[in-house]
Amino acid sequence: MCRVGPGPFGVCQAWACRAGPLASQSNTLDGKWTVNGSTSDGETRKHQLTQASVLLRPRRKRARRRLRPTNPRPRVSRIPPLPIDSPSIPRSRRASWCTKKSRALGLWHHRLVVYRSMASINVHNHEEAEDEDRLSLLPDDILLSILWRVGNVAMVARTRVLSKRWNNLPWLLQEFNLDVEDFLPIEGEDNIDPALSLTEIVDQAMASFDKASRSFLAAPHTTTITRLSLQIFLAASRRCHIGPLLCDAIDSGRLVDLDLAILDEKHSTEHADMLQQALLVDGFFSAYPGVLHCLTILFLKNARFATEHDINHLLFECCKQLEQLCLSCCDAGYRSVWRIDAPNSNLRVLDLRFSHLERLEVLCLPKLERLHVDSWLHSGSPLRIGSVPSLTELSLTCAATLAHREFYLSEILHGTTSIHTLTLGFRGEKIWMQPEGKRLCPAFNKLKKLSIDGIFVEFDMLWTINLLEAAPSVEIFSVKIWEHRCQDDGLGRLELIYGRERKKPSWNLLSGFTSSEKWQLQELQFVGFRPLEQQILFVRAVMKRAPNLKTVLLMEDVERCERCEFMYRVPPPPKGGIFPRDKDEQAIIVKKLTEGVNSLAQIVFSNNSAI
Repeated sequence: MCRVGPGPFGVCQAWACRAGPLASQSNTLDGKWTVNGSTSDGETRKHQLTQASVLLRPRRKRARRRLRPTNPRPRVSRIPPLPIDSPSIPRSRRASWCTKKSRALGLWHHRLVVYRSMASINVHNHEEAEDEDRLSLLPDDILLSILWRVGNVAMVARTRVLSKRWNNLPWLLQEFNLDVEDFLPIEGEDNIDPALSLTEIVDQAMASFDKASRSFLAAPHTTTITRLSLQIFLAASRRCHIGPLLCDAIDSGRLVDLDLAILDEKHSTEHADMLQQALLVDGFFSAYPGVLHCLTILFLKNARFATEHDINHLLFECCKQLEQLCLSCCDAGYRSVWRIDAPNSNLRVLDLRFSHLERLEVLCLPKLERLHVDSWLHSGSPLRIGSVPSLTELSLTCAATLAHREFYLSEILHGTTSIHTLTLGFRGEKIWMQPEGKRLCPAFNKLKKLSIDGIFVEFDMLWTINLLEAAPSVEIFSVKIWEHRCQDDGLGRLELIYGRERKKPSWNLLSGFTSSEKWQLQELQFVGFRPLEQQILFVRAVMKRAPNLKTVLLMEDVERCERCEFMYRVPPPPKGGIFPRDKDEQAIIVKKLTEGVNSLAQIVFSNNSAI
């Protein structure tokens, strides 16, 4: 009898024929094996089976025993066993394994075959992956999201050469940015012709910018451009090509919202240059009035309008769809007063930076929500607020000089009752506010977040308690310390402007004023924390007065200063020590803050300054 079939060793066995006279089995009931006429048990049996290299079975079912191979079992335990009916197993092999005998004897052989199959599949997939572009396998919406985050339109246009599929992707973007500064040569590169003047370099950049704009705006779009951000230069000697392109895109309905920034290529704050810049801006909008129909965000720089009427006519009578306005070094004349009375305006955000205005008076802006005033250049109160019922966020920041006079914050906030976020910044210089407390209560009635930014590292901080007493509804109180060694070397900080020494705060704890309401403060954020005595006392004072305080977040200031890095290869050690990073140092700080203070607030140390 000759029987051929798969055995437990993965090879075909003709066990009856190949064994021949080597192996036979007795008919005894004990089921012992007989090899060449002798019986054996234990180790002798294994040795004899190895010599015979065949698998012998007892004929009687009750005496059947499972014999293990002498060779070590392959290591395939890392591969999980697949079910017998797995579709990855061939049908013929699946049928043979489903038998009773193969299930008992072929389990490890089944795993080995699966392991080899999976290994061959992985090798095949790896070879295919090397030939394919995995990035191109992504769906269009993800690829468009990647292109939108590139930002540089020149780089986006270069992606067309990757493949045929990428050829039309840039024209499917619904939002993109065109910045003329992306087309300017990088300083220090060899391709800059030293014989070219600044005007000629800008002209070349604008020529490339116009070409890119024509490629994006003149080409037929299959999708509507929901937002287009443009940063451009205007010059009297240069023809403007972007204006007609914008008007055509707006008239055809392909452009919905426009974010326009008109920059100053000269970066000049001279009176004549600022007047010329204002004339260029007015001339652009007069020549292409269709641009005003979808202009929602506008940024102007170094523009001085002749009169207050001119600036109001352009910004509030012509730009009726304007929602956000940012003016940097713009005014209606040196030391002028700009009054805004626009009851029909849709303006929601107003940002005024480095202004030569004597004062800004917002008489009526019913939809204004955020107002930021940064670096007023004249002494006295920079702002008056009238009818602004929707104003919820106010930011006042200035590095006060010797010429700046202190004023009362309540005079600015008079009549405002809806502010919920207030930011006061000092950039390491003197406090430009007069001490006060109770008069701030009406304006602070709905205040939820109060931020004090740029307090010099050596200043006392207990004066800020007066602001919290006037605003018991505050839930988040943020404090940020200012220390820039680049301003303490005698060059970065001009003593004739700011003084030889910084003027310390004249505020003290007003003993006669204490809020009758319980503080709602839940979180104290301290950016730039150092183990200084005045900072420890300040945190302890807040923890004592805030029964609902849940978190005290002490953070290291990780914001980089390029000027400091340029001046100091090895930065000097900070004043008052460094931020505690070691657990033992943090435990010491926690003990100093909580000793004798009845507070359940959790003290958290973090090196992330993002709030």
